[in-house]
Amino acid sequence: MTEPLLYETHSHTPLCMHATGEPEEYAEIAHARGLRGLIITCHNPMPDDFSANVRMRADQLDHYIDMVAQARAVWADRVDVRLGLEADYFAGYESWLQQQLDSTNFHFVLGSVHPHTEEFKERYWHGDPVEVQRTYFRLLADAAETGLFDSLSHPDLIKNMTARDWQPDRLMGDICRALDRIAATGVAMELNTSGANKIIAQMNPFPEMLKEMRAREIPVTVGADAHDPCRVGDRFDQALKLLARCGYSHVCYFLDRRRHQVPIEAALASLCTPQVVN
Repeated sequence: MTEPLLYETHSHTPLCMHATGEPEEYAEIAHARGLRGLIITCHNPMPDDFSANVRMRADQLDHYIDMVAQARAVWADRVDVRLGLEADYFAGYESWLQQQLDSTNFHFVLGSVHPHTEEFKERYWHGDPVEVQRTYFRLLADAAETGLFDSLSHPDLIKNMTARDWQPDRLMGDICRALDRIAATGVAMELNTSGANKIIAQMNPFPEMLKEMRAREIPVTVGADAHDPCRVGDRFDQALKLLARCGYSHVCYFLDRRRHQVPIEAALASLCTPQVVN
């Protein structure tokens, strides 16, 4: 093991109402797993009670900021704890989201299209699961083109909502068109290790999509989507090896909304022995 190099770039807090553990506990696991830092990216507040059961309220944002600041102070000189946000992309809310992101100095903003929310279902689910899949990838590209986000999270999440109808070969044309648009923006995309625990037991996105991302030189962030401290850094070694097999030589993270790159070989050497969480 060498000096710590990587950040956990996707983690949550109890404020989203479906996660456990305080940021300080997440930082402890990051330290144990040889990570340089931890970026807390809890689900952003949204207006109009938008999927209110899975995100913090607007009046909790200051508390969220304070929670992260406290963890940063406690773990100073051991783990670099930073303030981030996982922010939903949903057409019509762009101006509101821009104001939210401008209100605080977030270090990293993940953009998410969540096809399991009631709002998404009401607008886009119209009986044809394959058409919903195509819509999902189009919306990922729409999200990138807003310029609001640094990286797009779990970018084939729709496969777990439509598992019985998931045949990626018939979607590759739609996926590649979306990736062409995303590549033109310079926005990164995430390799999310939590996919290994879902209905289709693959990290998000699937390997063929990663290869197409690499062909377009789309940068990749790696995150465990940790909703529990024990999942911080989960399967990072597997993720890095997968990226290498798909042609990537570097992985990235963001601080102050600016991208930093780490060679995959060095990143692998920097990790402590991983613990796989089922």
